[in-house]
Amino acid sequence: MEKYDMIKEIGRGAFGCVFQARDNQSGEVVAIKRLNRKFESWEECLNLREVKSLQKMHHSNIVKIKEITQENNFLYFVFEYMECNLHQLMRIRTNTKPFSETEIRNWCFQVFNGLAHMHARGYFHRDLKPDNLLVSGNIIKIADFGLAREINTSPPYSEYVGTRWYRAPEILLAAPIYGPAVDMWAMGAIMAELLTQDPLFAGVNQQHQMYRICSVMGTPTEVDWAYGIELATDINYQFPQLSGVSLSLLMPSASDDAVSLIRSLCSWDPCKRPTALEALQHPFFRSCYYVPPALRFKTAGVGMNPSARSERSLKHEYLSRFSGTLTNSGSIACAR
Repeated sequence: MEKYDMIKEIGRGAFGCVFQARDNQSGEVVAIKRLNRKFESWEECLNLREVKSLQKMHHSNIVKIKEITQENNFLYFVFEYMECNLHQLMRIRTNTKPFSETEIRNWCFQVFNGLAHMHARGYFHRDLKPDNLLVSGNIIKIADFGLAREINTSPPYSEYVGTRWYRAPEILLAAPIYGPAVDMWAMGAIMAELLTQDPLFAGVNQQHQMYRICSVMGTPTEVDWAYGIELATDINYQFPQLSGVSLSLLMPSASDDAVSLIRSLCSWDPCKRPTALEALQHPFFRSCYYVPPALRFKTAGVGMNPSARSERSLKHEYLSRFSGTLTNSGSIACAR
């Protein structure tokens, strides 16, 4: 790391710290992340899930990794430098003026593009939050793949992932398997927060988090999410009986299209949430680009009673719905 001059520390967490630095040779300002954990060998570093995922992510809306190196048993990631994260920008704007819907549309369009790329390459993030969305000017990029996981891996999955306010209900209910739909839930919560300048589901603990979700979205029924009710029964949890509120009342300045997208992203049933590709084709983003009818992605039907889904069928559903990618011919293909 002698080729870099450390300027200042710009972030610190449970897994490591991030520094602003300058490349001595090129003069370029970069961000360097050092993991707290020590590694005995380079092979051990290469097997780290964050390293594997970063090596596969090359997209304009995913933060660019420039170098990965080990020194004195510590692992360093050298990234392109971004001015701030979305959380910092939200705090600044709280004291000035709210974000316009045009700004929010621009940022969310970019994030969904990044997510579509990530999911198509077989990974989901699991820790989307404003702190992990980096901003420079009008550009926003997904960062911090420390909790990223491959879609096609075997359960059980950890329930202690993601920041609580953006954690999907299937994770709160200890579902043995979940997938990219947890990223879509998080984006619904982030969109709402950008529109209102307040977190949509600000729980103080796991139980209160579920209460907050029910107070906004209403208690789920068998029609809404039969499998979720089964999960709750398995862990002896009883949903609070709440009717919920209209999202339009919570965000009166938001357009009908914005509210519609947030409502679908925050569907109780993860299989009813849009994929990143589907979200990009929502009317909320109509002004961003025009998609010819022949290329429009059609929502796949679930095809079975949610209460009858096995873990195996759920996994197949995640793989088929959330791993879509454009082929050379321009049609949509799903990895099976």
